[in-house]
Amino acid sequence: MRRFDSILYAGVCLRSMGNSLGDRLRQLREERDLSLRELAQHLGGVTAAHLSDIEFGRRYPSDELLAKLARFFRVSEAQLRALDTRPPVEEIRRRAQADPAFGIALRRLVDKEVTPEQIMGLIQQKPEKPKK
Repeated sequence: MRRFDSILYAGVCLRSMGNSLGDRLRQLREERDLSLRELAQHLGGVTAAHLSDIEFGRRYPSDELLAKLARFFRVSEAQLRALDTRPPVEEIRRRAQADPAFGIALRRLVDKEVTPEQIMGLIQQKPEKPKK
């Protein structure tokens, strides 16, 4: 397993690539000594089986369910979203179509076999652009 040297992203310390949204949700649920069935009842509109699939990484929560989970566990949505390991495929596609240089840069990352650690290191070096 690859390891990061303790990278902070959206207020979440990413110690290894093994940290996942499902792992964090399980941890939060277990800290409150709740079963999957009890959590499902508290949230409403979701089954214990669906929550189990999320914890095991077989499914991902909808935006609405993610918001419910964040409110229930009193954590920020951004912190949970930061642990979502799915690549933002549609966003990448949209940006590459809008700006060919973006697509070329991504292709070079793939061609040079840049590691996740190297990418995260670059992100931490460059200050974030202010949002418009």
